[in-house]
Amino acid sequence: MSDPLTEARRSRPENSAEVAALYQEIILDHYRRPRNKGALEKADATIEMRNPLCGDEIALQVAFNGDGVSDLKFSGRGCSISQASASMMTQLVKGKSTEEINAIRKQFRDLMLGNAPDADDSRLGSLRALSGVARFPARVKCALLAWNALESALAERAS
Repeated sequence: MSDPLTEARRSRPENSAEVAALYQEIILDHYRRPRNKGALEKADATIEMRNPLCGDEIALQVAFNGDGVSDLKFSGRGCSISQASASMMTQLVKGKSTEEINAIRKQFRDLMLGNAPDADDSRLGSLRALSGVARFPARVKCALLAWNALESALAERAS
């Protein structure tokens, strides 16, 4: 099965209206129909974070298995960027090792800081739809809110 983001990038220029519309559609889909939203019955860590600049809130619950994340869910409220990012993140990191998660976290942070090559890396999956957020520094914190909560959960576990 082909990746729609990769196909769109191959067939059109990076700044085309069609790609922007596809990205917007993916973000809105995750906002309207979030994946892994709700309560996790047997969480090993629960982290709550709030973005004081805009009021976005995330509560992330994580279950660990060995050196990885076996399951995670989130709850909260906020803008489409924060909620879609949380939804995409939970899909991408579930079942991954801490090492894999840290590599993805770094790559996503780089993308949010405007590193264009990461926007083409299929390992980021649907998170690439958030690449345009880098043009709006005030919104980068929205996209990183759930990731900061995950980073705290991983750090809490390591200590």
